[in-house]
Amino acid sequence: MENSSTLTGIHVPLVTPFTADGSVAYQALEALAHQVLDEGADGLVALGTTGEPATLDEAERRAVIDVIARVCGERAVPLSIGAGTNDTRTSAAALHALKRWPEATAALVSVPYFTRPSEEGVLAHFEALAAESHLPLVVYNVPYRSGQSLSAHTLRRLAVLPQVVGVKHAVGAIDAETIDLLADLPDGFAVLAGDDIYLSGLLALGGAGGILASAHCATARYAELATAWQDGDLARARRLGGALSTMARVLFAEPSPGVLKGVLHAQGRIPTPAVRLPMLPASPQAVEAAMLVLGTLADQ
Repeated sequence: MENSSTLTGIHVPLVTPFTADGSVAYQALEALAHQVLDEGADGLVALGTTGEPATLDEAERRAVIDVIARVCGERAVPLSIGAGTNDTRTSAAALHALKRWPEATAALVSVPYFTRPSEEGVLAHFEALAAESHLPLVVYNVPYRSGQSLSAHTLRRLAVLPQVVGVKHAVGAIDAETIDLLADLPDGFAVLAGDDIYLSGLLALGGAGGILASAHCATARYAELATAWQDGDLARARRLGGALSTMARVLFAEPSPGVLKGVLHAQGRIPTPAVRLPMLPASPQAVEAAMLVLGTLADQ
């Protein structure tokens, strides 16, 4: 698990910007990647859920990874790439295809969704992928999308698999299983917050960092929060954690990444706030509310 050291701090799962004619705005994507790294992000994620990969065709997905991989190579920062489906054979093929990008340091692979295998089935799925993947694997544990909850016991069993180096933990709470897992973590296994509002609490319990859509905004503050917990600056960590949780809540007030894209467009960082169907653009009220909260972070 030597590659788990790349899974610390704040990683930004980049949105896919679109132009007015609906095509991918690759120049805006590249600029966005550099911006969040300039402001303190530790790594980037290509084709995370925030990037709307299900709405991109194969050529667009490859081109998006090309852009982000180029930036990560230039900046010498970790690159995780979302890959895999709810089928093990197809997931293995997707992982093999990532050899195209030598800049990649990990693959973010969801717990199989919709088919809802047992926990033993999830374990068998990742055993098969770990045996074939050239990249370290980050398990994306997201029960509200996968329909499958994993116990701390199962996560520990996943953690000892070769090539499995971490988990993006997005269970909608800091629940008993989360506390159990963090109280007895396997060596070299990184727990990354996947629910933005719980980042500070997860860091307080020993989490390694987060993969956070909200960190497109106030990136430097997110980096500062991670450093505050690492340095034991509790007063600073608690104050920043509360403020950033409030911001994350308003950015997720409507289906993601609608509000986030609305904010990025209002800031002049992407050319349109467009999302692709079946997603819809955020309401003006939601974007305005998020902009107001973002404005208060300057005082934190």
